[in-house]
Amino acid sequence: MTKNKKKEIHALIIGDEILSGKRKDKHLTYLIETLKKHNLHISRADYISDDTKEIKKTLEQKKDVIVFCFGGIGATPDDCTRSAAAQAHQKLLSRHPEAKVLIEKQFGEDAYPKRILMADLPEESSLIPNSINNIPGFFINQHFFMPGFPEMAWPMIDWVIDNNLLKIEESKKYEDYSIWLDNVSESSLIDLMELTQSKFQKIKIYSLPKMHPKKMLELGVIGEEGYVKDALNFIKDSLEKMKISWRNL
Repeated sequence: MTKNKKKEIHALIIGDEILSGKRKDKHLTYLIETLKKHNLHISRADYISDDTKEIKKTLEQKKDVIVFCFGGIGATPDDCTRSAAAQAHQKLLSRHPEAKVLIEKQFGEDAYPKRILMADLPEESSLIPNSINNIPGFFINQHFFMPGFPEMAWPMIDWVIDNNLLKIEESKKYEDYSIWLDNVSESSLIDLMELTQSKFQKIKIYSLPKMHPKKMLELGVIGEEGYVKDALNFIKDSLEKMKISWRNL
C-alpha cells in the first residue's frame, strides 16, 4: 500500500434503516474506541442513505482521507455501495477472483445466481477477511468497505487497523487529556480557554459540564501528539494563579 502522511480518518455509515430509526448505528462508537486504543482519531462521521449517486458523491469528496464505510455491500437491490465505490474511484465493477472462490466455498451451488454478486467489486480492490462467514469486505485507495452487521464488521475494523493503518508512515496521532473542576462555571473559564487555544495551535479545548450528583466541569485538551500535555500544563498553571483547584480524572 502507498504510504500517506497525516491523513484524516472518516466514518461513513450507509443505510436507510439507520436514518429511519428502524436500526441504531453501533459502528461509530466501536470505531472511535478501537482507534483510540491505537492513538488514532476520527475527524468526521457521515450518515447517508442507500443511494448510488449520494454514496458516489460522498466518496469522491473523501478521496484524500481514510474512510471506514459500513453497509450496502450485499447482493440485494438496495445494496449499492459496491457499484458506487467503483464509480467514485473510476473503476469498472468486475468479479474479483479471490472473492468468487470464497463465496463459492461458503455456499456451494447456492452461491448462484445471486450471492455471487457480492464478488463483483471495483477493479484493483483488495479483500478484507470476514471471520464470521468468509464473505469478504474490500478496500481501494484507503477506502475500506465493510458490511452493516456489527458481528462481521468489527473484526474487519481490527484487521484494517493492524494490517493497514498502523503501517501508514507518520499517521496523525492524537492525545486526549482532561481534568475535573468542582463548582466552576464554564463562563469563568472562557478567557483562559481562548488564550490556550490561541497559544497552542494544534489542539482543541473542550468543556463538559455535569450537574449531577454535583456541579462539576470536565476541562480537556485534544490534539496532535506532543502538543496536548503542554497545553494542559499551561491550563493547570493558569488555574492555580486564578486560585481555582482542579483534580485529575
